Amino acid sequence: MDSFRGARVTCNPWDTAITPDGKTFFVVFAGTDDLYVSNVIDDDYRELTFRDSINVGANPRGVRVSPDGNTFYVYNALDFEIVAYDTHSLSRLATIKVTENPLSEEVLLGKRLFYTALQPMTSRLWISCASCHPDGQPDGKTWHNPEGLRNTQSLAGMAWTHPIHWSADRDEVQDFEHTIRGPLMQGKGLVRGKLHESLDKPNKGLSEALDAMAAYSNTHDFTLSPYSKNGLSSAAQRGRQLFFSKQTQCATCHSGPFLTDSVPSETITRHNVGTAVDNPGEKMGPEYDTPTLLGIYRTAPYLSHGKAQTLEEVLTTYNHDDQHGKTSQLSRQDIADLVEFLKALPYEDPVPQANAAGLIKVTN
Repeated sequence: MDSFRGARVTCNPWDTAITPDGKTFFVVFAGTDDLYVSNVIDDDYRELTFRDSINVGANPRGVRVSPDGNTFYVYNALDFEIVAYDTHSLSRLATIKVTENPLSEEVLLGKRLFYTALQPMTSRLWISCASCHPDGQPDGKTWHNPEGLRNTQSLAGMAWTHPIHWSADRDEVQDFEHTIRGPLMQGKGLVRGKLHESLDKPNKGLSEALDAMAAYSNTHDFTLSPYSKNGLSSAAQRGRQLFFSKQTQCATCHSGPFLTDSVPSETITRHNVGTAVDNPGEKMGPEYDTPTLLGIYRTAPYLSHGKAQTLEEVLTTYNHDDQHGKTSQLSRQDIADLVEFLKALPYEDPVPQANAAGLIKVTN
């Protein structure tokens, strides 16, 4: 679907603005590089009537109107510039360079591909990689994928925690060429010629563009938790002791600098922690890849099916028969302490520990 009722479908609405007189409304679409202009009809109730659309530049993320209403400005994030337009004629007036490109050419290309809903990534204009993973973060949604319910995952730290997906069904970002070509995105794709199956021979090296997208996807790092700005609280320290204790066995799978046993290697490790029973449409369970717990304070909902709305529910409601750590014997205070520890992650940079442990970081 690239049009609806005669209007071109656009992707990833990012910002809006309205003229001081309240009569003209602007919205920029970061996925299709468009700006829509609408007239505001204010009669018995307000409504918008479409006026025009223009292509503005790469990944527009901001739009503002001058105080007199005669000029509007669009920030094109991946052109690193602000462009001024005449509000009435929509003609371009000036271009203001904001900064020089801080990225390598490979990473910049990959980022452009990640954010675009245009070919060769998609044919229907309505979705990009960034639609579900804006700035590498999850959209907080659970989607009904062919393999079952899937809660969108963060890309933070992914370079250290391959394989990818809840089911570890991909061992490199390049395997997402299957998604680009498949029913979801229906793009032409970035590889010309034969594509290897996921988990089979590497698809890395088949396309500079695909490798560039992998390079960008693997740049997302963790930021320290706002819950541990002043170090671990007393509750979080108690939770840490519980987490690493034999009593709970949390660290059996959630181990190492990234609190996961999922690391780039030839062997893929999956675990049955009893959560597949809550996902009746599951096609690839009941075993899952262990996700990192770093940054979990910002990735609700939780578990592969996204049914756990809070970390407390992960440890209680959705921990059937103590398969996902031994928590049934814990007191309410113990559970609260564990939650405080999880919210505090990461409280220190995990990379020095990862380097010291000789862990592999995937760069493209």
